[in-house]
Amino acid sequence: MRAAVLHKTGQDTLDVREDVTAVGFGPGTVRVRMRAASLCHSDLSAMSGVLPQPAPFVPGHEGAGDVVEVGEGVTGVAPGDRVVLCWMPPCGRCAHCDRGRGHLCVASLRRLGAPGFRLAEDGTEASGFYGTGAFAEEVVVAADAVIKVPADLPYEAAALIGCGVTTGIGAAVNTARVEPGSTVAVIGAGGVGVATVQGARVCGAARITVVDPVASRRERALAFGATEAIAPEELKAAAKGLPGGGFDYVFEAVGRAATVRAGYDAARRGGAVVVIGAGAQDDLAQFTMGELFFNEKRLLPSLYGGAPVARTVGLVVDLWRAGRIDLDGMITHRVGLADVNLAIEQMRGGEALRTVVSLG
Repeated sequence: MRAAVLHKTGQDTLDVREDVTAVGFGPGTVRVRMRAASLCHSDLSAMSGVLPQPAPFVPGHEGAGDVVEVGEGVTGVAPGDRVVLCWMPPCGRCAHCDRGRGHLCVASLRRLGAPGFRLAEDGTEASGFYGTGAFAEEVVVAADAVIKVPADLPYEAAALIGCGVTTGIGAAVNTARVEPGSTVAVIGAGGVGVATVQGARVCGAARITVVDPVASRRERALAFGATEAIAPEELKAAAKGLPGGGFDYVFEAVGRAATVRAGYDAARRGGAVVVIGAGAQDDLAQFTMGELFFNEKRLLPSLYGGAPVARTVGLVVDLWRAGRIDLDGMITHRVGLADVNLAIEQMRGGEALRTVVSLG
């Protein structure tokens, strides 16, 4: 079968080849025929080494397809079911899961780097990014790494739900719990940022300001419910012009210390700064103890939607079915697997909101 492989961390492009086999099928696993995958910035972060993922590996974690076969002991899904991949599934047994905070479960990270693919040319084994590897025509994953979705949900829309949309909407609904009539700023108008805009709109925010350095991205965000879109250098003045001297909620969807700091400064006293972007381990955000105490601004990191992933996925599907969020509009480009490197260029250049890779 075909798959796109990154051979060494730091390489800029993927090797699309046809001699790859999905391996590891057995008890507790499922075989999935992938139909669509979308490119998330986290894939680029894994390729560059910002996010830990041993190479060689097959990138892609936002993916949807059909279950082909289930291993012994698997329940909850059956051949023919439409599913999305879950890149950090809960184990259901740890302290986080017992508290209803399964999105914080790290049990699946023990599988990081486990073989998921084999290259016929020399027998080299490759893993799938965070136990998935959506840029392949077929994957074998642990049964907990798939979430069943309705059969009428298009594959392309389902792929987006696997990470970015769930992350952004969940940050607004679950983590921040944006209140009706509130003021919101979203720093970063990529896929996660636009999903956050939609989540804030669903919550009833009165003013949603998108902040991004790229004019075309700012303009695009207005179509998803942003009430205004400004450049980063305009954020300080926009915040000062609000009652209380800042926004009720600021969402950072970039993953950099500098933008977290800018978000903190743009929030009002008593407001909330919600950190969604996946950043580097050595990128340190700085705050003084005095300002943290005096301003009482809440710092709220939000991982994978801030709630059990399956529950947030179900919410997103319900919102889509009710016409309250736009998934199709978030897909700005479509390519085949052979052109996955074009999708990477589009993401790096800021041209694409989400590029969907068709897998047949």
